[in-house]
Amino acid sequence: MLTVDIDSNSGFCAGVIKAISKAEDFLKSGRRLYSLGAIVHNDAELNRLNEKGLVTIDKEDLEEMVDAHGEVLLIRAHGEPPHTYSQAESLGFKIIDCTCQVVLQLQKRIREAHEKHVTEGKGQIIIFGKIGHAEVLGLVGQTGGDAIVVENIMMMEELIEDGTIRLDVPTEVFSQTTKSPAEYSRLCERLEEEMGKGLLNIHKTICSQVATRHEKLAKFALEHDIIIFVSGKASSNGKVLCDLCKSVNIRSYHIDSVSEIKREWFRADDKVGVCGATSTPKWLLEEVSEYILDLNKYVPAWEEKFPEA
Repeated sequence: MLTVDIDSNSGFCAGVIKAISKAEDFLKSGRRLYSLGAIVHNDAELNRLNEKGLVTIDKEDLEEMVDAHGEVLLIRAHGEPPHTYSQAESLGFKIIDCTCQVVLQLQKRIREAHEKHVTEGKGQIIIFGKIGHAEVLGLVGQTGGDAIVVENIMMMEELIEDGTIRLDVPTEVFSQTTKSPAEYSRLCERLEEEMGKGLLNIHKTICSQVATRHEKLAKFALEHDIIIFVSGKASSNGKVLCDLCKSVNIRSYHIDSVSEIKREWFRADDKVGVCGATSTPKWLLEEVSEYILDLNKYVPAWEEKFPEA
């Protein structure tokens, strides 16, 4: 008999919960609320909030605005570089800042490290993260654009070879809060091999909720026959976590809604695990679980008609 378990550790992280809660509280007033970028990388949740009056805009929209007096702008959990706040305030926006506390602390540490390097006249800052990601843009903004962003070890090797990353100056290394702890550790070990420990200062900046999530999720994926991973395809955290599931359970499928689920994925006696990213709402995980359970009545007949070879 097919069974379904929802991963108890999946669902919104504290930063996303805070942002959505503040948005919902404001929207109760009946007023329009602008969000700079998608408040969460999940279309279903975005549609729910849009129906309540949330309007998502991007940086280009902000550039084209002339006067926003009387309007309110929400800064999402990812955070923003300093110039975004200045720009929004100059347009007349009132700001609701929902930057995650973990991200705020990371921004502060990077800003202080950069100021120290400027004062001493030497040094470099390396950030392990996804180029163009909202959080990473906010982190790089703390350095006035001077930080070096690397996405993986191969990219780092290339930047060392072409001289972008120097091996003879004090170096501070940070990570985007939602990256893979294991990958960050391997990258830092490789950099340490090149530079030695004397000039290198490695900061532990991956969110503790994310760090422990990896180990728990790998265990969850191993304990089930098939994994249905639910998250928006644009979610950086979702891609990392889904790849982790696939690395330990080949029958792992990435979906963002029930419409993508295929009956032929399942066997009659499967133990199904449903999990998601920090941007996946609990209600969506429950919806997916219920949908899969409904398939149970069809799976035995399906397998009887098309038995495995």
